[in-house]
Amino acid sequence: MKVLFLTSGEQARPLADWIGQRDTLTVRETPVSAQELVALAPDLIVSHSYRHILKRDVLAAAPGRFINLHISLLPYNRGADPNLWSFLDATPKGVSIHLIDEGIDTGALLLQREVSFDEASETLASSYAKLQQAINDLFIDNWSSLRDGHIAPRAQSGAGTFHRASEFAALKDALLGAEGWHVPIPVLRQRYRTSRAVAAHGGRQA
Repeated sequence: MKVLFLTSGEQARPLADWIGQRDTLTVRETPVSAQELVALAPDLIVSHSYRHILKRDVLAAAPGRFINLHISLLPYNRGADPNLWSFLDATPKGVSIHLIDEGIDTGALLLQREVSFDEASETLASSYAKLQQAINDLFIDNWSSLRDGHIAPRAQSGAGTFHRASEFAALKDALLGAEGWHVPIPVLRQRYRTSRAVAAHGGRQA
């Protein structure tokens, strides 16, 4: 089987290596065109931490063969920084594997797994690592069914939530502070509440 693996992140490399030990694998980090996709002729396209938007003509070149690995319990936290926003919005947490359509993380669901955290002892970095491990485990546990198309897709239900990268970018320094990605989750939440309170008072500390 020929698998095209689309990624922009080092955290996806172990999974790519795992697939490569079992099937014919091509890894792509840069944008892919419809013409390139036709030439590669993959049986399955796996997107994991891929920063490039797949345009309509690209999706049309291999209909039904694109799947995405997303570290949120969809439909919650579509878009950017799902781990961060699951804590700030107090939404359900987990991982999802879904078909890719023209929306952002809106495609039909194939697999999901809820992930629980002891938030008092977690940091943004540790929770992210656990979600990455969970999505890898979910994929590996179900690889034969995914590769053979034996999982029936089901539509996402409910409005869910969505965030853009610019939202976190505007708050990043205030939220991460001196700890950076190792900021404890309770501290992260308190800083977010403070930033919202300041914004509500026109930039003045309440």
